[in-house]
Amino acid sequence: MFDDKLKEECGVFGVYNNDEFDTARMTYYGIFALQHRGQESAGIAVNNQGTILYRKEMGMVSEVFDDVVLDSLKGHSAIGHVRYSTCGDSLRENAQPLVLKYTKGHMAVAHNGNLTNANEIRSELEEQGTIFQTTTDSEIIAALLSKARIKTNTIEEALQETMKKLKGAYSLLVLTPHKMIAARDPLAIRPLCIGKKENSYFVSSESAAFDGLGISFVRDVEPGEIVIIDGNGLRSIKSKEKKQSALCVFEFVYFARPDSVIEGIEVYNSRYEAGKILAKEYPVEADVVTGVPDSGLAAAQGFSVESGIPMVGGFMKNRYTGRTFIQPSQELRELGVNMKLNPIKSQIEGKRVVMIDDSIVRGTTSRRIVQLLKDAGAKEVHVRISSPPVKYSCYYGVDTAERKHLVANYMSIEEICDMIGADSLGYITEKGLLESVKGNFNFCSACFSGDYPVK
Repeated sequence: MFDDKLKEECGVFGVYNNDEFDTARMTYYGIFALQHRGQESAGIAVNNQGTILYRKEMGMVSEVFDDVVLDSLKGHSAIGHVRYSTCGDSLRENAQPLVLKYTKGHMAVAHNGNLTNANEIRSELEEQGTIFQTTTDSEIIAALLSKARIKTNTIEEALQETMKKLKGAYSLLVLTPHKMIAARDPLAIRPLCIGKKENSYFVSSESAAFDGLGISFVRDVEPGEIVIIDGNGLRSIKSKEKKQSALCVFEFVYFARPDSVIEGIEVYNSRYEAGKILAKEYPVEADVVTGVPDSGLAAAQGFSVESGIPMVGGFMKNRYTGRTFIQPSQELRELGVNMKLNPIKSQIEGKRVVMIDDSIVRGTTSRRIVQLLKDAGAKEVHVRISSPPVKYSCYYGVDTAERKHLVANYMSIEEICDMIGADSLGYITEKGLLESVKGNFNFCSACFSGDYPVK
């Protein structure tokens, strides 16, 4: 990923296997399909007749698991997790799923999102004698769940009590000796969906993880819903408290895979529509349109169709380089961009180019990409962005920079245009973006507006 991008959150995938397939490998392929949501660590926990076996390590899914490890993870149900640290340090002990033993047996927890009252709950629990081994929000949820379970008859009742105390974003999977449970926060800020194959059930952050495994999409988990899956099938406890949903709109801009469908909205189509709207809002005279791979490509296609300007493949992307934002200096980060993106000179030279990208966060990488196009001979570079200016930090599971580092917070669009070296710059309006994600859901766009759905 580029230094100029918002960092992904996490991805979760769960299996309740009532058939004969390999549980661990199905989970492996599930989190492999969600690798774009987190590349720092990966883990799988499997229920083997009441004992939870697990493996989690720093690294990509294919680095953490091999055939020997997967063969050792035998069981009929499992949950998996890929992580990018938005809360808690990037350390092995913070990798998920978290596996713990408590008064009622073993339990594993995997979580995507951030709690806004995490510090408050952690302090309260520590005063009561709880000892934490990690710095993650997920362990706070597990601690509350373990404590509530002592006073309730079932784990789902304990989860109901726990959810009353949680504020913020969470899509959650819990694995116990007899059940797999999924839950989504009352505002449904982060995505979570259910699938089925034969007699088995699956839960995933994105529907794209189902497709390659022959799993049929069933539905999204509803806001505030608890879904219980066991040997008797699937049942749910739906929230009686109706709140206005606040699904993260950046899932459609950048985070989710384009082949995912979230709340009935195809991610690819929403990006394509955003490009069309962007062409109407900020037209320009140019010779070619090109998208910055990969999340800028669908918007570039939409922009091209609406404007009538032909689209070209302006960049070759090297998919095997490391992530540029982990390099130790800005000079090396910019070198990383050069290694990751290479302009195709024959498509660019002597032409007025419209460059479509999904967002500008700090501006450093956008400046470098504009320079790459001009070094390749572009006469003009007109930058169009398929999200509004990012002015505010996210507290719901996305690792944005501090607000003082967000370039749109302290520069005007004209100043940003000058800073990145573009001939013109246009961002889609917030109204235009929301129009591109047509559906029955309401969205959180706090990173653009500062209007946070949870304080």
